[in-house]
Amino acid sequence: MEQFKSKFIEEALDLIQDLEKSSLELSADPMNKKHIEVIFRAMHSLKGGSAMFGFNKIDAFTHQLEAAYDMVRAGKLMVSDELIDLTFKSIDHIKVLLSDDDNLSQNSLRNHDFLLNEIRQIINIEKKNSDTPTTSNNSASDAPLAPEKPKHYYIQFIPKPDIFKNGTNPILIVNELACMGTAKVYTFTSEIPELEKLNVLTCYTHWVILLSTLSTIDEIRDVFIFVDLDCELVIKEIEVLDSLKNGQLFQMLDNSFSNGEKLELEGIEKWVQETSKQNQSGNELAAADSTYKKTEQSISSIRVSSDKLDELINLVSELVTRQAGLSLISESINNKDLITIAEDIEKISRRLRDNTFGIRLIPVENMVTRFQRLVRELSHELNKDIAFQTEGTETELDKSIIEGLIDPLMHIIRNSIDHGIETTEERKKSGKAAKGKILLKAFYSGANVYIQVSDDGKGIDTRSVFKHALKKGLVKEDVELSEKELLNLIFLPGFTTAENITKVSGRGVGMDVVKRKISDLRGEVSLQTKKNEGTTITIKLPLTLSIIDGLLVKINHVFYVIPLASVSKCFEFKHDQLINAVNNLIFINDGHIPFAYLRKEFNIETVSPEIEQVVVIEYGDTRFGLAVDEVIGEYQAVLKSLGRMFTSQDVISGATILGDGTVALVMDPAKIISQFTYISEEVLN
Repeated sequence: MEQFKSKFIEEALDLIQDLEKSSLELSADPMNKKHIEVIFRAMHSLKGGSAMFGFNKIDAFTHQLEAAYDMVRAGKLMVSDELIDLTFKSIDHIKVLLSDDDNLSQNSLRNHDFLLNEIRQIINIEKKNSDTPTTSNNSASDAPLAPEKPKHYYIQFIPKPDIFKNGTNPILIVNELACMGTAKVYTFTSEIPELEKLNVLTCYTHWVILLSTLSTIDEIRDVFIFVDLDCELVIKEIEVLDSLKNGQLFQMLDNSFSNGEKLELEGIEKWVQETSKQNQSGNELAAADSTYKKTEQSISSIRVSSDKLDELINLVSELVTRQAGLSLISESINNKDLITIAEDIEKISRRLRDNTFGIRLIPVENMVTRFQRLVRELSHELNKDIAFQTEGTETELDKSIIEGLIDPLMHIIRNSIDHGIETTEERKKSGKAAKGKILLKAFYSGANVYIQVSDDGKGIDTRSVFKHALKKGLVKEDVELSEKELLNLIFLPGFTTAENITKVSGRGVGMDVVKRKISDLRGEVSLQTKKNEGTTITIKLPLTLSIIDGLLVKINHVFYVIPLASVSKCFEFKHDQLINAVNNLIFINDGHIPFAYLRKEFNIETVSPEIEQVVVIEYGDTRFGLAVDEVIGEYQAVLKSLGRMFTSQDVISGATILGDGTVALVMDPAKIISQFTYISEEVLN
């Protein structure tokens, strides 16, 4: 039973995500019936599934919400901010009920009763209002509405033989369909074997149902929401003229059924067409556009546990490591056939690696709903009118990066709302539109993904930044800083420009944490601002964290890997040129760039080679050189954690195992450049 309960929770979380998204869209467009229908169906599906799997509190709770949105559908209840706010609170509470249904805390129980009471109050108030008689002005709106005509549906429900193993009773599904209107049900039992061959865990029966109902085709599909992958299903609206009224169709179907025929949709439609011609009705048969047939559609996606994906990544990582070992052995043996096989396996492993990473990629859009909620709730709290817009949210990132990115982006957007966007009055005074704008934009560039958060607020005053940094003791009074260096002060621990501590800001725990978390994802963050025009924060991220293409280098007897995405060029220099370089600057092509002599930085005292290599890496608009003994070549590096004993070091982000079993350390170019080129120690206390 637990496995079915877990499956329900996964599907319920998907429904909640749809519910949250549609609620946000409804708040922006309260008259949109499509969003109302999605919310109602999600509530209905949650109610049905929760009752089946023992989530009784969710069943009772969603029943009340469903009733409220049923009134909205009927035009008896208007969509208001109060209703939307209550819906969001209810969504958050349903998440709690899913995880702690049997062990709710006292606070959660009180919140449960409070929200139920709020929903009932809204329903009862509107019922009283709708029952209050109103004077008629004999207008067209006072005229009685014409009764809605039922529609007719052909439903073929063929459960898979093993459907019982998922805890499903198909008869309950058929009964639920029959309760939706007038139904004619045909049960096919010809596949049931003789008693000695009967397996009680196998379903041998299938059904054909003709349903006349006021429900929509989407509501009919919702009946099958938890078994849609465990059956062959056809749902189609049919036009049967007067056949259902005069019984001709039922008589034909009864005769066919008694003769053991299958009652296929095509046969019914053909009969209706012929009957229509015979009766010279002049009405052409019209079929609905929506056909839902599992037997004719290939399954486009499947649900896979994230644990299985993680295990797949680990296996692919091991394969890449073993492939490197095979390539090394084939080169040492120098056998032509073995070298060919090794090259083929390398190609296959690269394709397998790329496809496996593709499976783990999810769109940025998955994060957007929670940001929309944040903007809506915080802008109301701060009395600001803000529009949240997105671009390129179909851009995909590794699942683990998406998970690690949510908190930093939440903080950046919160800062934009609190510090960036002005109040409506301030914006009007400065000649801006009354409504502020925050734009979340994602796009690919090379081997990286960029995410930008822009606002059209007041921008950042660098003089104010310096003043607050001085006040906090983060800089000395007589230091001169460029505008970029002033903006980088924002990323220092303890920095804040807020005068008072609030729920939103002022505690000095902010952009430094954002930068650290993005660095943990091997990402970079930069900031651009213009006074009275706004601020843009740009985050540069790798596509994945597990395996990277790197440049393998060697210093003394130790191997290092530099991420290839950061490498610009490699140059040869004599040892004396590097040792005697003034201020650690070397001339390369079009100018001088700083470099780090890694032998010295790593305290290696052995004899240096006469010719050494400088690997030029790039970080934003900064170029920096790394002096190494030797450049070996490109290498696929499977990243492994160094463990907690090495968390304090700055320039190494992990390790990888080479083909011969040797460990190579993976450098972090962003941290190297930050350590050697950031604001000097004389500037900071």
